[in-house]
Amino acid sequence: MSCHPYQNLPDHQFWRRAVAGVEPFKLDPVVTTKFVIGKDERVATAGSCFAQHISNRLAKIGFNYFVPESGEHLPANQRHDLNYGVFSARFGNLYTTRQLLQLFQECFEGRSVTEGVWQRSDGQWVDALRPQVTPGGYGSAEEVRAERKSHLAAVCRMFAECDFFVFTLGLTEAWRSRIDDTVYPVAPGVSGGCFDPDRHEFVNFDVRDVMADLDEFLTSLKAINAQVKVILTVSPVPLIATCEARHVLVSTTYSKSVLRVAADEACRKYDWVDYFPSYEIITGNFNNSAYYEADYRGINVVGVDHAMRCFLSHYTEGSCNDRQAPTTYAAASAGSDVICDEETIDQLRV
Repeated sequence: MSCHPYQNLPDHQFWRRAVAGVEPFKLDPVVTTKFVIGKDERVATAGSCFAQHISNRLAKIGFNYFVPESGEHLPANQRHDLNYGVFSARFGNLYTTRQLLQLFQECFEGRSVTEGVWQRSDGQWVDALRPQVTPGGYGSAEEVRAERKSHLAAVCRMFAECDFFVFTLGLTEAWRSRIDDTVYPVAPGVSGGCFDPDRHEFVNFDVRDVMADLDEFLTSLKAINAQVKVILTVSPVPLIATCEARHVLVSTTYSKSVLRVAADEACRKYDWVDYFPSYEIITGNFNNSAYYEADYRGINVVGVDHAMRCFLSHYTEGSCNDRQAPTTYAAASAGSDVICDEETIDQLRV
């Protein structure tokens, strides 16, 4: 009588039963979750471009999407134009764990930024750490600094008062200051400022860097917000460009692999940190790349719907229409209103 370790394992642990034998739109790689989000619990979001899909969907179905920096003093059309509500605060894209950690340190540990203001070619000024949240820019550097002070107050409140923090890890490549190690969302000169090799340098964080940054952020966050729970995801959006001397596809694979490992390690270490596999749902070969737009980079509405059906069915309580029938491929739109700082890199190329 044969006996082996795989003999009595459940179906979800076998490729043929869990992937090949399942209709693509029904595939759900979430087996268990560590917690469920209550309707009244405050959910904050941050991260790369893909994180916006989660915040948009939660807000639309009536969950308590926590937005301390909401721009309620402005008319609705101005709030949209100024990127209020894109994330829980107007920090723009936080592509790397180093950006997230440094933002936290600026809020709670007195971290200062040497080069925090950039001037654009049109004469306007922008916040170097979120250069695109105010498309029209500011009239002076002093105005930028005053706005950042108000912004940081909202970010402090977000970290301290949220019940759930959803962070989407996006990139490992970044540009930073040689003076104080500040990491920027885009390279100096792309959305303001001027690149100077004596003051700025390229960095591609390795798995040890990302794991250390993420661990420091998580322990620091827990210290000021004891009840917080964290959901990590990895963005399935490929790099728009790489500064490594290799093919962008190879750099994308490296970057996403590092981020996926770091997220897994954090989930294994902390019982209040979980991982949602949006990356696997979108990039999995089971869907024949059907969830990407024609550029093989943007995520279409069919893919977003699949990921969010899985998210909502496991992480939220009660019934919800978003969990029902999938969007048809015919209904997929060609465009997206997701804000992505990275796009400016490709727009500059002639």
